[in-house]
Amino acid sequence: MTGYLDLQALVQIIGPRFAEGAAERDAGDIFVADHYDVLTQHKVFSALVPREFGGGGVAYRAMCRFLRELAHYCPSTALALSMHQHLVAAAVYNHRQGRPGRKLLERVAASELVLISTGAGDWMESNGLARRADGGFRVNARKPFGSGSPKGGLLMTSAPFEDPDEGWQVLHFAVPFDAPGVSLGNDWQTLGMRATGSQTIVLENVFVPDDAVALRRPRGHFHPAWNVILTVAMPLIMSVYAGIAEAAAAIGTGLAKKRMNDPTVPYLLGELANELTKVQLAIDDMVRLTNDFDVTMGLEVTSPMLVRKTIVADGVLATVEKALEVAGGAGFYRKAGLERLLRDAHGAQFHPLPAKRQQWFTGRIALGLDPIADAA
Repeated sequence: MTGYLDLQALVQIIGPRFAEGAAERDAGDIFVADHYDVLTQHKVFSALVPREFGGGGVAYRAMCRFLRELAHYCPSTALALSMHQHLVAAAVYNHRQGRPGRKLLERVAASELVLISTGAGDWMESNGLARRADGGFRVNARKPFGSGSPKGGLLMTSAPFEDPDEGWQVLHFAVPFDAPGVSLGNDWQTLGMRATGSQTIVLENVFVPDDAVALRRPRGHFHPAWNVILTVAMPLIMSVYAGIAEAAAAIGTGLAKKRMNDPTVPYLLGELANELTKVQLAIDDMVRLTNDFDVTMGLEVTSPMLVRKTIVADGVLATVEKALEVAGGAGFYRKAGLERLLRDAHGAQFHPLPAKRQQWFTGRIALGLDPIADAA
């Protein structure tokens, strides 16, 4: 079967196939490379690209739903894919606002180009060092959490640069994965999400031409570009974790039905339903806030988005923990699948912003202060 399909139909076809071998991939830290081949075949990487640029033209909320349902079968595939999709989503929004984005969207549509982000690890300060060179910069850096990097086509990253006149800046730029000096570390051995291929990307004296620099911003200061990135990224990413919570609840409920004579089971199932509903309400509202790109990005949207992100992250962990309790002793066995989902769910807390940073950010905005100044 080739060509683009409706995403909701597609996930029912590829999901069960992606679920096969999940335990083996998890145990061996094996990247889901063959899943990326299937996604390429069905033009999922260009699904969010507008039709006039050669893409699928699907709605943002449809992509969130697809990732959420795909996570029922393979959370690692869904999470790695969400990292590509949030870069595409940002380009779509920027294009609609009259800013650069079209060229990147056309490149994605032309070849199902896989985009890799290192934004979350870089945040305000970025890491590494960019030095001036003829016609551009030479960059040295180590960028962790590059989800999907074994299949990466274009790296979207940043590096600090000490401008002689303006002081420390952060340069945001794109680098092809086949550029000289780009390599991958063999360091993705983690608690969960083991098949995402999120190893460290190493840049050794990589040349970045001047025209590849898309943004220069003062280092250590919040830039309006983050409003766009956070607002379009978080619903996509957290949809994956909502899918994990739903999958865990289904497993726990199925195992609990084998203990229907246990008088505690109805109470536990009621608690599970409450925890899962919190997650579902919060993720649905995150998607609502983005409003299929019909929104003006600003702190008045970013802060509520991040509040809901924390609610989802906390709720996902509570839901999976409760699912394990509901399941009873049978859920303690790895073959039940809950153990792997519990480990994967812990990844939710590390996406921006972690809870304490979010609370600092939101609290400072409530006081009328800069959202990140003076933060360590």
